[in-house]
Amino acid sequence: MARSFSKNDAVRLAEEHENLLMNLQHVAYSLDDRRAQVKSSADALILNEVNAILSGIPVEELNRDGAGIRIKNLRDSGINTIADVQAAGTFRLEEVDGISESGARKIKSISREYAEKVKSGIRIKLSADTRDEQSTALVGSIYRYKSADAHSKEAGALVYENAGRIKSDIADLEPSRGTFKWLFSSSQVKQKAESAYSDLDMLMRGEYGIRAGGLLENVRQLDSDDGSLAWADFKKDPISYFTILEDVYPGILESEEEVYGLPEDLSKEVAEEKWYQEGLHCKLRRYQEWGVKYALHQKRVLLGDEMGLGKTVQAIATMVSLKNTGATHFAVVCPASVLSNWCREIKKHSSLEVVKVHGKDREDALALWIEQGGVAVTTYETTAHFKLDPEFKFTMLVVDEAHYIKNPAAARTKNVRELSTHSERMLFMTGTALENKVDEMVSLMEILQPEVASGVKNMTFMSNAPQFREKVAPVYYRRKRDQVLTELPELIENMEWCEMTPQEEAAYVKTLYSGNLMAVRRVSWNVEDLKYSSKANRLKEIVEEARDDDRKVIVFSFFLDTLKAVCEVLGDVCTEPINGSVPPSRRQEIIDEFDNAPAGTVLPAQIQSGGTGLNIQSASVVVICEPQYKPSTENQAISRAYRMGQARNVLVYRLMSDETVDERILEILERKQKEFDAFADKSVAGEASIELSEKEVGDIIGAELERINEGKNAGELSEMAVSPT
Repeated sequence: MARSFSKNDAVRLAEEHENLLMNLQHVAYSLDDRRAQVKSSADALILNEVNAILSGIPVEELNRDGAGIRIKNLRDSGINTIADVQAAGTFRLEEVDGISESGARKIKSISREYAEKVKSGIRIKLSADTRDEQSTALVGSIYRYKSADAHSKEAGALVYENAGRIKSDIADLEPSRGTFKWLFSSSQVKQKAESAYSDLDMLMRGEYGIRAGGLLENVRQLDSDDGSLAWADFKKDPISYFTILEDVYPGILESEEEVYGLPEDLSKEVAEEKWYQEGLHCKLRRYQEWGVKYALHQKRVLLGDEMGLGKTVQAIATMVSLKNTGATHFAVVCPASVLSNWCREIKKHSSLEVVKVHGKDREDALALWIEQGGVAVTTYETTAHFKLDPEFKFTMLVVDEAHYIKNPAAARTKNVRELSTHSERMLFMTGTALENKVDEMVSLMEILQPEVASGVKNMTFMSNAPQFREKVAPVYYRRKRDQVLTELPELIENMEWCEMTPQEEAAYVKTLYSGNLMAVRRVSWNVEDLKYSSKANRLKEIVEEARDDDRKVIVFSFFLDTLKAVCEVLGDVCTEPINGSVPPSRRQEIIDEFDNAPAGTVLPAQIQSGGTGLNIQSASVVVICEPQYKPSTENQAISRAYRMGQARNVLVYRLMSDETVDERILEILERKQKEFDAFADKSVAGEASIELSEKEVGDIIGAELERINEGKNAGELSEMAVSPT
């Protein structure tokens, strides 16, 4: 029986399959290797930093404790720093005149002590602005590790699904790989070889070969990256890199002291607390996990983490964990300005059901929540309408910006207190440092754990003393950024969705009918009385929190009228605005004045003028009043504060009005970004090209009017369009 293929064809095809299987198996089991590479790269970076510090320590330091070492002899031999001592072997030191064998060992021992002390104080910081060899190697290893899990699973599936068949075919093909074997094989064996060759050829050309080849090519590109892809990915999502690094190498980014200030006995109990992550759509930092465990263990607490440390996601994770143990009902009380934001964050970060209890449908929404469960998100004002059966209980009440209920006599405080009687657990949250407002702290503690509050009432004068902190630890827990985020500076971006007041909505419909998109884009800022502006109210809260957190703020807007409204709302805390009519020399004078101003000062700037060419590192909070047509415009504005020389992490707040052109603009830009990511070359020039076209801009008003027409009857629209704002 003649073969339909040559011996060389058989050898080639078998070897191709064997090599492909071997490479797939290597990828399938590469996760541990990738993880080890991350740790190795981190060690190399730390060693480099240790050597850099030791290079600045003169060799004379060896005699600091009177060790009697002959320093001049060491210097004469070219050993001038502790780093030189570290690099030299013991035999090299023994060759120095006057240094004995025991002396060499003593010198090495002292230098190791220096190195260990320096190493213990080093925490890795990664910045896309500092791309040295060691940082690039570490970022690259994390980038490969990020992809390794998906690659490993896909490679494992390909091997599992096809290895047995391929190995069997290769065995059946074996007789055809030799001339004499083939001649003396039976017709049945030859037929099996023919079938095996055909099957192997089909596999290589078909889905298996295509998928395997594509996977290995992706891995090859990862391994050959010079750091460009890794740094580009790092810039998009730096938090994931620090999270992976912390997971692979615990303690490298933050203090090994995990308790973050808790008393020893309590910290041991918190450490043993279990929490369940199923249904949580994000990975927490280690300090955030600790916050969740604390809330779960202590049941009724006040979380006072500094601004930007993720209190919201800790609250969501706590609710997720409780849901996984059988809980069904939760409630969140927050200022009206962040109501929509809470709803979005819960949906984004978890599988929890959200019920917004607010507005004209609040009673129906409340009834739905009571019946079906989920997270009822409501405002302080709406708690007055929570009429619950005395027997009704729910699992946890979350109170955001809890200092809003510091006054026991206020109606909203009484309403929240009443709501809390139905809750088994409570999580109050505030970014305000209550150590400086002890009466407010005690007032909140009286709701949470009255026995702790009564125990510290006579100690309020010593609120910063260790004894006081230990007394309040069972109920009050606060971490600062420099405790837990030593890799700072970091960029933390927030979409602040603001729910329109009736006055805002009336003004919005009126501007829609005018057809003037520039007027429509000033949604929320164009109400006659700014006390009805949800964006203005949210801005005031951000500025107040920034002041309490010892920060300064830049507020950007495209519109001069909006900047005028910002100055009207904030008053004397604003500097002179920077806009196109301000000459460059005066702009710098304004920035110099801003640099020297106290915390809480606000620099209003037109985004076209203040967003380019200026360095404003003294600000660490950036607020953007409306979405821009080009994301690059916003990025340039943010980079005025988020740049080399910035000592603090930068917090960015984009003020967005729910169900308005803000949302339409964002949707179009997000779609364009996805299309760009899928098809375009990821270059800086390409990013700058993402913007709204004239046609898209023109279509927005029509789409908005159509949406509103569908939701309201003609009478309501007409009334809103002519009503005063």
